[in-house]
Amino acid sequence: MNTRSYFSADYGEARRKFRDAAQGAGARVESRVNEASRGPAGEALATDVAWLGPADAARVLVTISGTHGAEGFAGAGIQTGSFRSGVARELPRDTALLAIHAINPYGFAWMRRVTEGNVDLNRNFVDHGRSLPDNVGYVALADAICPAEWTESSRAQAQARLDAYASRHGAAALQQAVSGGQYTHPDGVFYGGSAPSWSRRALLAVAAAHLAKARHIAIIDYHTGLGPWGHGERIVVHRQGGAALARARDWYGADIASTALGTSTSSDVVGDGLTGLEHALGHAAVTGMALEYGVRPLAETLDALRADNWLHAHGRVDSAAGRAIQAAMRAVFYGDADDWKDAVFAQGVEAQRRALRGLQG
Repeated sequence: MNTRSYFSADYGEARRKFRDAAQGAGARVESRVNEASRGPAGEALATDVAWLGPADAARVLVTISGTHGAEGFAGAGIQTGSFRSGVARELPRDTALLAIHAINPYGFAWMRRVTEGNVDLNRNFVDHGRSLPDNVGYVALADAICPAEWTESSRAQAQARLDAYASRHGAAALQQAVSGGQYTHPDGVFYGGSAPSWSRRALLAVAAAHLAKARHIAIIDYHTGLGPWGHGERIVVHRQGGAALARARDWYGADIASTALGTSTSSDVVGDGLTGLEHALGHAAVTGMALEYGVRPLAETLDALRADNWLHAHGRVDSAAGRAIQAAMRAVFYGDADDWKDAVFAQGVEAQRRALRGLQG
């Protein structure tokens, strides 16, 4: 079976393929339905979880797709393909695979990066009972990042302000201001939320239910939207000097990228899910990695996100403009071409095999 058959056109197809592939490989599959949201056709939205291997395995490889909803095509394809191709059955002794499909099912189904509450799940893993992180750059630029009108003239005026900020502070500072995460504008982009989202609670519940007995855990969280076409950047968020960062370098290579050290195409975000899981799984040695695949240029991707934000805050989804914006969102997060799918799957499976070898060490 060729690689492209592992990938899907939408959330519904991806869900069916994942469940069929996992069950066909002998995995135990369960679902967590998000009762707070429905799909575009009124369908139920759920995160599906597949477990393959001994129930009490000391070593577990965890794969996650759809943290940023619309980015779910790549991760879902890799997960489905790993079950269909037999890679998921290459499990060493005392090792299991936990595949978490569409942890943000609303975003996947509606072609959005955020959850049903406009929350960026990868900024949501903070203690909302304490003072939340500041992002003074976002506050200064909020109405330019997310203008109330999405016309040619309003976009030009907003871009002029963003360009002026980059000229004064640098392009990296602008990217950090826009995408590092913010907790002051609930209707804005990269919003970390005022409370734990459904997806955050579901992810931690899955971890508590399935990983309490594990002592060595590898996590691969699949993302798209940054970097060159089809290239998977191996991003870690472990801090300098720790054992986890040393393990990641040993497993995946010295050229891994680090948000903390400024060597990644990603901003240094706060409240990310990998760190949240590491804290929740303090009983185990956790080695996490985000595999980030490039699709379109960064400027085009950010414009699509800003347009999507405008659409859901001020526009009408069921309109010609709404459909065009949704199509643009799909295009910047899903390289729907054979060469992209081949590259994505090959790198995704390689990362799984490296993680499985690393877990044995």
